[in-house]
Amino acid sequence: MISVALTGNVASGKSTVAEAWAQAGIPVISADELSRQVVLPGSAALEEIADRFGQEMVLPDSSLDRTALREVVFRDDGARRDLERILHPRIMAARAAWTEEHRARGTSIVVSEIPLLFEVGAQDDFDRVVVVDAPEELRLERMARHRGLDSQEARRIARSQ
Repeated sequence: MISVALTGNVASGKSTVAEAWAQAGIPVISADELSRQVVLPGSAALEEIADRFGQEMVLPDSSLDRTALREVVFRDDGARRDLERILHPRIMAARAAWTEEHRARGTSIVVSEIPLLFEVGAQDDFDRVVVVDAPEELRLERMARHRGLDSQEARRIARSQ
């Protein structure tokens, strides 16, 4: 089985490439999707986030308040690193299990969309790495349009990568 990592800066077009591959029948998993799975209500990761960042990070329905957490971690590098220490090992384990499941099925190629591939040092876990790129101004405009961020918040997120 060939394992491909798909990476690039925020709002560079990774999801568009991933969607095209998925439509072609290639199994694709997103680190963002996995990050949502590992913090489901009742999960150990959500519990650790609440312990580290405060119970206000958990909404009344017991789900993660992503907006509140984003405001904290993109303004404080130490907080972002703490969040990464909580999430990255769990995301990597979930991705490994997903990959192994496809290997057992005899799948010939799988793609893992991982925005922070090089930052987490996972590039050697893959047979191939595909990098998607776009000019910074286009990426900032996309973040503002698709995520409803103001330009300052978009720049803060872009700098964090």
